[in-house]
Amino acid sequence: MLAAEICLVSRTSFHHEKNMINKLVLGLLVGTASAYAAAQTTTDIQAPSNHSYNQDSRGTITRSGYGLCWRSGFWTPDDAIAGCDGALTSPIPNPTAPEMANSLEKETQSMSSAAKSSCKTTLTLASDQTFAFNKATLNKAAKQQIDQKVLPILAKCKGIDGITITGHTDHLGSSEFNQTLSEKRAASVAGYLKAKGISTKMNVLGAGETQAVKLCDEKLPHAKLISCLAPNRRVFIEVHDQPK
Repeated sequence: MLAAEICLVSRTSFHHEKNMINKLVLGLLVGTASAYAAAQTTTDIQAPSNHSYNQDSRGTITRSGYGLCWRSGFWTPDDAIAGCDGALTSPIPNPTAPEMANSLEKETQSMSSAAKSSCKTTLTLASDQTFAFNKATLNKAAKQQIDQKVLPILAKCKGIDGITITGHTDHLGSSEFNQTLSEKRAASVAGYLKAKGISTKMNVLGAGETQAVKLCDEKLPHAKLISCLAPNRRVFIEVHDQPK
């Protein structure tokens, strides 16, 4: 009697396990069939030529069991196509980028125009281009420099605020004499510009010997010392733009 009961229990357990396995297999088959059916109902989409999506031998985009398009490693948002990427059915617009590009281009053009229209310039008339030692009369070389480098700018510019002309001397002689000489040299340049028809406001200054650009050995013979100090004898011309 005990042996029969054990046999009955074993058979019951066997049938129960068999039914569970059958249900599991049936569930898997139904799921696979559903996925296959879903795949079969999706519309074939022709793959673009840029290889942004994986494709089969027919040139059709391959899909997952749920109908999703398989992208390749070359895919970018700009490659999104209708039927594959939902909200990305067309390339994502970026209205900010063109705006920024246009803004940058306008700014560059503005800066370029400002650079082209700038009238600001400077010119230093060195000793051998301006005056003889202890003199305030412009020589031919100085006039040529002004004609070639200053007058053309003044002629074409409309936005000139003014011109500053500063005369300089070396330290030979008294400070008072050098101050007066530097002012006369600046006035000489201003007079030449006016004679050429320049009516722009001019600020004429004299710096005397106070802004030397070269020092020389005071023990040099006088003639050599004069020659050595030549860079200090100069006139500085500065053309100013109007304030922006």
